[in-house]
Amino acid sequence: MTKKPDNIVHSEEDGYNAKLLPYATTVGAPVIKIDDVVNWKVKGIHNVNKDIASKFDELKQEYQKLVKEFQWNELVYSAKFSFEPVVGEIYYVYIGKDGQEFLSLIGPKEWNQEYVATTKLNSERKWILLHSADSDE
Repeated sequence: MTKKPDNIVHSEEDGYNAKLLPYATTVGAPVIKIDDVVNWKVKGIHNVNKDIASKFDELKQEYQKLVKEFQWNELVYSAKFSFEPVVGEIYYVYIGKDGQEFLSLIGPKEWNQEYVATTKLNSERKWILLHSADSDE
């Protein structure tokens, strides 16, 4: 009589396949448990999407700030002025009678011109908007 192989660890196709089975084949064997990675993936996707959305919002705000800075510099550099502005000095932008913006050293309280804004030239030759007629400051 031939010894029959144990049906748990032996199959006709695979032979002894205990190491391939997804469950323990002896009483003393540790439980083989497959990790549930679906929850981990869902949490990971949620966290990554949240981080990307946050970074996108930061970049969008930075972009909008940069566009405003560009538009302001374009306005001031296209304004009329007949002097060389000094870095660090405060200047005032007005609208002249001809409708063109012009740059002046004279403050808005010192004469009667249509005031637009107060600006300053920084060391990078960028015009920084300090106060505008539209703001509530």
